[in-house]
Amino acid sequence: MNSYSKQVKCDCEELLRRFQQLESVRFEIFSKIWREMKFEQIFYGTLGREKRAFSRLVLDTAYVYFFPPFSFQIRVGGLYLLYCLFQCQTASPRVGIRISLKDWVDIQTFEKDAVGAQHFDTVFILHQLMFQKAFYFTAMPTLLTFNKIKVEEKSQLYNKFVARACGPQELIDNELLEELSNVHDLYGKIKTSMYSEEQQANLGINLIRKNLIPQLRGPVMTFHLWQKRKKQDESDEEVVRDGASSQAECSRRAELLTSIKSKAYRKAAAVFKSRRHRRVKVDVDIKAGPAPLRGHAKTSKQSLKARTNENIHISGDVWKEATKTTHSNRLTALDHVPEDKKPS
Repeated sequence: MNSYSKQVKCDCEELLRRFQQLESVRFEIFSKIWREMKFEQIFYGTLGREKRAFSRLVLDTAYVYFFPPFSFQIRVGGLYLLYCLFQCQTASPRVGIRISLKDWVDIQTFEKDAVGAQHFDTVFILHQLMFQKAFYFTAMPTLLTFNKIKVEEKSQLYNKFVARACGPQELIDNELLEELSNVHDLYGKIKTSMYSEEQQANLGINLIRKNLIPQLRGPVMTFHLWQKRKKQDESDEEVVRDGASSQAECSRRAELLTSIKSKAYRKAAAVFKSRRHRRVKVDVDIKAGPAPLRGHAKTSKQSLKARTNENIHISGDVWKEATKTTHSNRLTALDHVPEDKKPS
């Protein structure tokens, strides 16, 4: 079954990629894509013991997209994918979704974020899986095998599914900056009340740091703009790459058609020349007569009369007499009778 893991992963990523392009987290949109791709047919063709093994492989593959470092939308798509796969599997009893204890904290955080963003269909699907006891809590997310040396390839994450780094934006938001500004102003008033302006000038010290809030906000905005510009550049590069690949494909197809047509026309011209512009050789030494039959046809011989007329030449009156029909009543008796035939 491990030989099908790459194909299953490719299909899951294609489904999530289409879901990501629509920029939605609604289950209605996901189910529409699911039906268009006929994704429930992924379980068709498995028989007997293969049903449970293949269902385990499919669920383990889709399980990855339900957790970080993927973005919130991809995690929602991973949850919908797990729900649909769990409902459509052909194994009986159904194979559960393995959830390790260390991942349960991420699920609880995900549920809080969904409730806070009022994505109630996402919360409903999660509660449905819990109600149907689809989660199988384990120590490890995958099965462990002993006394077996197994080298697994490190799976490559699809970069577009991974969430962008947003730590600086979350750390310094508008509410925090407003609170820091109030605290900073209060701190400045307390400091300046201890010394007069003349004393501060004579001492040459700065009790407070000016422009603290803009200095904190500047790097965060710079990072956010750089991140946004980088995302736009990547999308532009992808569009250019797709356009170049499509243009190259069109050029290859045009070259292929040209080569096929040239071969076809070359062959047709050769046949046309050999059949219609070929000179017919006439053999003047051949006597006129019936044309010889070709192939395996049976040849008929001339009759004896025809061969006699062709080979014997009689001229004059003899020919006339020879051509006349002989009648039996015109026959004459023999004048000479042999002696041995005479009656005694």
